[in-house]
Amino acid sequence: MNVARAPGELEARPRAVALGTFDGVHVGHRRVLEAALSTQAALAPTVVTFWPHPRNVLGNEVRLLSTLERRLELLAEAGVGETLVVEFTQELARMEPAAFVDELLRPIGTELVVAGADFRFGRGRGGDLATFEELGLTVERVGLVPGVSSTAIRELLAAGEIKGAARLLGRPPEVEGTVVSGDARGGTLGYPTANLRVDPDLLVPAYGIYAGWAAEHRAAISIGTNPHYGGSERRVEAFLLDFAGDLYGHRLVVELWSRLRDERAFASEQELVAQITQDVEATRAAERPI
Repeated sequence: MNVARAPGELEARPRAVALGTFDGVHVGHRRVLEAALSTQAALAPTVVTFWPHPRNVLGNEVRLLSTLERRLELLAEAGVGETLVVEFTQELARMEPAAFVDELLRPIGTELVVAGADFRFGRGRGGDLATFEELGLTVERVGLVPGVSSTAIRELLAAGEIKGAARLLGRPPEVEGTVVSGDARGGTLGYPTANLRVDPDLLVPAYGIYAGWAAEHRAAISIGTNPHYGGSERRVEAFLLDFAGDLYGHRLVVELWSRLRDERAFASEQELVAQITQDVEATRAAERPI
């Protein structure tokens, strides 16, 4: 997929532009993308998205469902060929709707705007889809999917409701990070883990032990503080079943398939190892939620 960071980096050609933040690229977002992708062949389907998340820039902190890198990968997987990533700033938030269209959409050749029915833009969020029509663009309004929103998904993940979140995402929820050195306790127990450094802006699901998938292998995942060892710092660790190799320094996207249990301390290390063995067997039997 061709990714541009400024309108001038894209050829001016007739385009059907899907507009939105697309955090998580959930099933509601995919409905917008499908509408843009299914327009007449003369219009090049294109996404215009925003980074950082507008709510964070405006002082309403939100934990993200995906990094920008992962968002772009998901957009590409959905069939999008070109994406313009617009830097969201206070200045952009104060831009008048007409200037938004003239500076960001007209230069790339936008003829059709495709967005969710509740899309707002411009100073004080004063622009809506009717505003685009008033400014001479054709609009396709995409109905919202009842109950589906990035906020609802965040709430489900914060509660550890993996299967519910997967239904709204249309895929398993994920945790993404870079593999870094850890305490190496897993290796001494016979279950070496990949320890993830997760971007602080990303949402991490509820503490617990999960079954999932990473790097083409099933994975038993621990999210929490390692209470058996008296830990206090949050850790995200994945034991990849039947894996041999070095992941240090690599980006790892971990799918979460099901929540197996709460994390807890054990009476002995032998009891801990016995429980990990059970977790690994449960991971072997786990099914991808969607």
